[in-house]
Amino acid sequence: MRDVLTARWTDVGDKLVALAEDFPEDRFDFRPSDGTRSFGEQLRHVAFWNDYAHDALRGLPLDGEANELPASRYATKPQIVAALRASVARVTTALGDEARAPRDSDHETMVSFIEHNGEHYGQLVMYYRLNGLVPPASR
Repeated sequence: MRDVLTARWTDVGDKLVALAEDFPEDRFDFRPSDGTRSFGEQLRHVAFWNDYAHDALRGLPLDGEANELPASRYATKPQIVAALRASVARVTTALGDEARAPRDSDHETMVSFIEHNGEHYGQLVMYYRLNGLVPPASR
């Protein structure tokens, strides 16, 4: 089960990172309509919850109140992409920790966060299309 979850996690994580790296920096503030997150805000949101998943896997205290990484600290494309990439890697490392047996809650955590990342991947693909761009996985 660990291998399956790791494969699904890295698949969607790699796709999100590819989107983030490829999307034009001058469009990171693009939002499809009022009241929706910008492209960069979406990525900060995903990275925040990836870190939450990591903490859940490690049995650390959890606090989801912020709901995204702070814009003041992650304001530029390079900062956001680096945070996203690192958050995916941290979860991958935690999943691969064979020093401890996975708990049932780990499986639930990973299924939930793989689904969460897939949902945001789909949204970000639409951001690409609304900007007249073709997402990397569709080229």
